[in-house]
Amino acid sequence: MKALVKYAAADGALEVRDLPEPVAGPGTVLVRVHTVGVCGSDIHMWHNTQSKSSVGVLPVTLGHESAGVIASVGEGVTGWAVGDRVVCETAASICGVCALCRSGRYNLCPWREGYGLKRDGAMAEYMVAEPRVLHRIPEAVSFDAAAMTEPYAVAYNAVVERAEINPGDLVVIQGAGAIGILALEIAILRGAGTTVVLGTAIDAERLDKAKALGADHVLDITREDPLALVTSLHDGLGADLVVDATGVSVAMEQGMRMVRPGGAIAKVGWGPQPLGFTIDPLVKKAVTLYGCYSHTWSTWENVLRLFADGRLHPDRVLGGVYPIEQWEEAFSAMQRGQHVKSALRMPWALAAGEGK
Repeated sequence: MKALVKYAAADGALEVRDLPEPVAGPGTVLVRVHTVGVCGSDIHMWHNTQSKSSVGVLPVTLGHESAGVIASVGEGVTGWAVGDRVVCETAASICGVCALCRSGRYNLCPWREGYGLKRDGAMAEYMVAEPRVLHRIPEAVSFDAAAMTEPYAVAYNAVVERAEINPGDLVVIQGAGAIGILALEIAILRGAGTTVVLGTAIDAERLDKAKALGADHVLDITREDPLALVTSLHDGLGADLVVDATGVSVAMEQGMRMVRPGGAIAKVGWGPQPLGFTIDPLVKKAVTLYGCYSHTWSTWENVLRLFADGRLHPDRVLGGVYPIEQWEEAFSAMQRGQHVKSALRMPWALAAGEGK
């Protein structure tokens, strides 16, 4: 089978390889991947600029935003059948017995192994999955849309399950990449009164997309002062919630200036750079800082339900779908700001003429 493999800890060490097809062993299923989304973390893996806390194995097949069909069912698996349309959570393996797993917070399991980092992922024609990570794709939801479930789940976790948005709140989103744009959608759905999306010069098209999706204000921080804008809104005290979806450590300093006393910051983006500034404003303002990581079963079910009900719109965010052999163009289109999101489609789906 074809698979996109990171084969060395070096910039550019990524290529499509022919690998043996995996087999569904006892207690697992084999998923035939239809479409897989490209994550910013995949691009970092391409350039070997991923966070140093994201220690994986090599070689490894990338990809963790999958949608496909069950191709075979291993011994002992019940409730799933060949042909079922599914998406897979990213937690390929968890210990299942630690306090976090037992309390339903398995996304934080210290022994968790994620697809595309410590387990071969979804940028391949087939992947092996435990039934606990499977979710059925609603009939009205396309494979393309379903492949967007994981990034939406990240955004949902940040602004629904971790931080809180009250109707009428001022919400500032740092970063116009995929997670920032999706957080915008969910913030609007939660009733945010005013939304602001911040980006840089490379984000011009993505800021336009944010505006089209309902952002009240978009701003290029290399040309305008975001603090001046934020303090001109509502009562002038700052944002009720700042969502850091940048992956740049220095964004925290900006976020602390923009958040109101008693407000909150939801940090989703990973930044490997050291801070180099004081975080005293968190104390002086009594700000709540939420670390936001991954998602759990209910997150995925809620996102898929919102897809099916037409209350979230992945079709408006997905910029382009490419054959796996054109992975570099798919990655580059996101890197240069052309797409909020790119996706790869596997050969069988292309051969069948299946775009949906």
